[in-house]
Amino acid sequence: MWHKRVAVLAFDPHPLLDAKAFTTTFPKPLEAMGQRPELLALLKPGAAAPLASDDAVRGAVRDLLRHGGYKPTGRGKPASEYLIRAVSEGTLSSINAAVDCCNAVSLHSGLPISVVDLELAKPPFRVGLAPAATQYVFNASGQTIDVEGLLCLFDADGACANAVKDSQRTKTRPQTTKTLTVIWGTSALSGRSAKAYAWYRELLLGMGAEVGSVP
Repeated sequence: MWHKRVAVLAFDPHPLLDAKAFTTTFPKPLEAMGQRPELLALLKPGAAAPLASDDAVRGAVRDLLRHGGYKPTGRGKPASEYLIRAVSEGTLSSINAAVDCCNAVSLHSGLPISVVDLELAKPPFRVGLAPAATQYVFNASGQTIDVEGLLCLFDADGACANAVKDSQRTKTRPQTTKTLTVIWGTSALSGRSAKAYAWYRELLLGMGAEVGSVP
């Protein structure tokens, strides 16, 4: 069974990380899920949501990413900050139900979130700091990101996701039905990861998806 592939998600020791990880099984391939009006509404300026980001949240998230020596600035800033800018500029478009849901929760919670396709990522899975010279392609154009010192999700083939940019090789596709999600929360924002997960789960269940725990 597919869920046995995620039987273990190991976490290296980290003084600030308060991550939440879970699996999602969608009722049909993402290409057949279509656009979800409830998610698109959350990706607009001024949308009402149970969480709201601010400068304190952004600062705490950057501190989390700095711990291993990574510099979360410029093009390397947290993905949640890109979302805030994209929404304000009206450039954030719908991708698919899985990514739109991820973006909605990340935008309003201020916490970066990774989503990978469980048919593409290979166990075992681990979360830890990327060693020196770790790079991967993050988009269809073949651009790479240097993630040395950054907290990453690793699969059998190496780093595949983090709080800045996820790897192209494990991103969701039109045929995706099963995903692994990591909310990159920090203990400096007590309880925020749990609140983000609770809301995320509610949105997923609302579209008929099944949400599973990851030991």
